[in-house]
Amino acid sequence: MLRCLYCVVTVALLVVSSLNDCAAQSRRTGITQNAKKASEPDSVSPRDVRSRNFLLHTDLNDSDAQELLERLETMLKLISRYWGQPNRKVIECYVVKDLANWPAGSIPEPNGLASIQRGAGVTKTVTTATSTGRILAATSVVFAVADRGTPQHEAVHAYCGQNFGRTGPLWYSEGMAEMGNYWVEDDPHVNCPPYIVDYIHSSEPKSLNDIVNSNEQTGDSWQNYAWRWALCHLLANNPNYRDRFRPLGLALLTGRRASFEQVYGSMAREISFEYLFFLEHFDVGYRADLVAWDWKTRFRAPRGATAVSAKIAARAGWQPTRCLVRKDTEYEFSGAGQWQTDDESGLCDADGHPNGSGQLVGAVFDTDAYELSEPFELGVFGKLTAPRDGQLFVRCQEDWHRIDDDNAGTIDFRIKFADRGQPLSDPREATIQSR
Repeated sequence: MLRCLYCVVTVALLVVSSLNDCAAQSRRTGITQNAKKASEPDSVSPRDVRSRNFLLHTDLNDSDAQELLERLETMLKLISRYWGQPNRKVIECYVVKDLANWPAGSIPEPNGLASIQRGAGVTKTVTTATSTGRILAATSVVFAVADRGTPQHEAVHAYCGQNFGRTGPLWYSEGMAEMGNYWVEDDPHVNCPPYIVDYIHSSEPKSLNDIVNSNEQTGDSWQNYAWRWALCHLLANNPNYRDRFRPLGLALLTGRRASFEQVYGSMAREISFEYLFFLEHFDVGYRADLVAWDWKTRFRAPRGATAVSAKIAARAGWQPTRCLVRKDTEYEFSGAGQWQTDDESGLCDADGHPNGSGQLVGAVFDTDAYELSEPFELGVFGKLTAPRDGQLFVRCQEDWHRIDDDNAGTIDFRIKFADRGQPLSDPREATIQSR
């Protein structure tokens, strides 16, 4: 026996960013908006516009409607590839530019009309299932205002609803819908609008537990969407967690028994640290895959006069030196080699360029508190006094969102107890002698 099991309704409340934000997002994502004809109005009478996977009922003019379909098709290709599930049937969408164009009764869903009147969006998914709960079929319909974000966000919900019968728990459903909105093919950079960055940086961070185990409701606010997106972006792109994240998502979407705690419970402190680090440092262009924390390298204290050594790359964030340091203990270090932070500035040694980029800097990670000390300058050669007990990490000084493929080169880093045994050689003197 078949019965209508439930209706899944997801609501997206997104603010419309400024024209500058939209233009910046278009440049970042490689989306080129079709030029409007001089005589083309902003909106027209509602009609149907189609592409391979979407049916739009919309009052957008022809240029804007076509541009939206292109964005939706590109997004659908990306999310279908990610979840390994091709879209099964056309996604129907009501996308409204101006409600005054729509005759009474032309928007068939009262909740959809109410959401559009609020300047937001809603996806209604009706699922047919057996009496035991096995989902047999699902149909989703999107109702959305015609800003640049809402139709794409809602279309992710519709894809999940029609192809899986579920959208997952709130943190995953809304976080991944925002990811789908911002995803760019073969591009792991952060591509969210700048107002998302500004909001998160100016707010008290939400904890991991507040996001995953909250009692918040779908459609609550774009601010809450931002936190959920940040967590999903980190888990999907950071190599420490991404291999578990996709299977977790598929389990949540297909109704198998799975939870965030089951998958990541043993890594809770690590995820919390990297999540808070992401919130503090991310910006448009940030690469979570390049700056992932190294949790596997083993550390040890220097032995007598023997130095501990490590290779440090410019194309990465904080990297382990393999050296355990003690608070208020003095150490001697050297950093031989050259690297670059961009193609224009060229190579430099660990002292960096005059503007500070390219300088070798350090910080100490407290393994008990899972806290990182304030960074301190190092350079090519010198001495340091450890500010606390812990693991010494170093990196090439660079804005976090600028660490990318144009960063290149490595430094051979060495560190030992000061005034024990033969002093380390200054790499700058070796360079002078070789000339």
